[in-house]
Amino acid sequence: MLKQTHLYQEIHEQPAVLATVLQQEKETISRLAAEIKQRDIYHVVIAARGTSDNAGRYAQYLLGAINGLTVTLSTPSLFSIYQRPPRFGNALVLGISQSGKSPDIVAVLAEARRQGVLTAAITNFPTSDLGQQADFVIDLHAGQERSVAATKTYTSELAVIALLSATLAGNADMLATLQQLPEYVEKVLTVNDQVERIAERYRYMQHCVVIGRGFNYATAFELALKMKELTYTIVEPYSSADFLHGPMAVIEPGFPVVVVAPSGAVLAELKSFMETLKERGAEIIAISNDPGILELARTPLALAQDIPEWLSPIITIIPGQLLAMHLAHTRDYDVDRPRGLRKVTETR
Repeated sequence: MLKQTHLYQEIHEQPAVLATVLQQEKETISRLAAEIKQRDIYHVVIAARGTSDNAGRYAQYLLGAINGLTVTLSTPSLFSIYQRPPRFGNALVLGISQSGKSPDIVAVLAEARRQGVLTAAITNFPTSDLGQQADFVIDLHAGQERSVAATKTYTSELAVIALLSATLAGNADMLATLQQLPEYVEKVLTVNDQVERIAERYRYMQHCVVIGRGFNYATAFELALKMKELTYTIVEPYSSADFLHGPMAVIEPGFPVVVVAPSGAVLAELKSFMETLKERGAEIIAISNDPGILELARTPLALAQDIPEWLSPIITIIPGQLLAMHLAHTRDYDVDRPRGLRKVTETR
C-alpha cells in the first residue's frame, strides 16, 4: 500500500522535521550570521547539485531580497575537473548536500578553505566529507531518508536558509512566522486525498511544464525534478517571463501546465500569464491560495492558508511532492526506487 512506502511516510514527516531543525540549529545559525556581519560579507557562493541546487535558487531570492546579498551558484566542474577555480574574495561559500558526499561539491568548499574564506555546510550528515570542510555545519535533522526522491531534506534545507535570512535581518516578525511553519505544512498535507483523486486524470501525460516566478522559481525546478524522478514524464521548469520568450509556442489545446502562484508580488503577472494560457487551450493545474488564480485552473490545488511569499516555497512544494507520488503510484511505479537512480549520487 502507498501509505506504507518510505516516500509517503517521509512526506508526512516534514512538520516534525521542520520543528526540530528550527529549534536545534538556532545557535549555530546565530553564530554564522554574526560571523557574516563581522566580516562584512556581501556575496554568497553556493555549491550544490540536484534538489539541493533548487534550495540554492531559493537562497538567491531570499538572501537577495531580505538581506541584500548577491548569491550565485558555483560551477563545480571548474574546481573538480578543470581545476581552474575562480577567486572568491570576501564571500561565504555555502555547500548544500543531503549526503555531503559528492566530490565536486566537497572540492568547492576545500578550495574556499584554501583561499581562506568563510565556509558553511547544510547537510543531513554533519561528519561527512562536506561537513569536514566547513567552518560552520548546519544539521538538517531529517533522520534517515530511505526513499530515493528527496522530500523532507529539501524542505529542511529551505527552512535553514529562511532561518539564516531572518537571523541576519534581525527580523522578529520573520522569526515568529517561522515558528508557525510546521503548522502550515501540517495543514497543506490535508490536500493529499484530493491529489490522489486527480492523479488518474494525468496517468497518460507524457510532457508538461511547471511555471514559477520570484521565490517560487525554485519550486518550479524542484517540482519538475520530482515529476521526472518519480513518473518518468518529460517536465520542464520555467519562469513565466522566460516562458513568454519562445517556449509559449509549444502550448496547444490540452497541453498540461502546472502554475505555482501563491499570493505575493508576482501574483498579478502570473494571473495575466494564466489568462494567456487559457486562451491557447492549455490545461492548467494551479497551486495557490488566491481564489482568482484557482478559478482559472482546470485542476485547482488550494493551499490551506495565507502565507508570506518569502516562506511560500516550503509550502507550495508539498502539493507537488504529493502529485508526483500519486501519479507514479497510479502508473504502478515503485515510488521508493525510481528506475536507474540511487539515493546518493557522487559526481566529479
